[in-house]
Amino acid sequence: MDTKFSGLPAFIWSVADLLRGELKQNQYGRIILPLTLLRRLECVLEPTKTNVLAQTDI
Repeated sequence: MDTKFSGLPAFIWSVADLLRGELKQNQYGRIILPLTLLRRLECVLEPTKTNVLAQTDI
């Protein structure tokens, strides 16, 4: 690994720890599962997004 990037993984993990806050490892599912479901719905419904927006005048 290039010495220029040797501290990058540690920095990324420190940011993740900061963002995670008080969330324990056994609580990840409470956050990840709903976000995964929302992303899946977004991908499945994407082809109809323009039609829905046109009907709702948003």
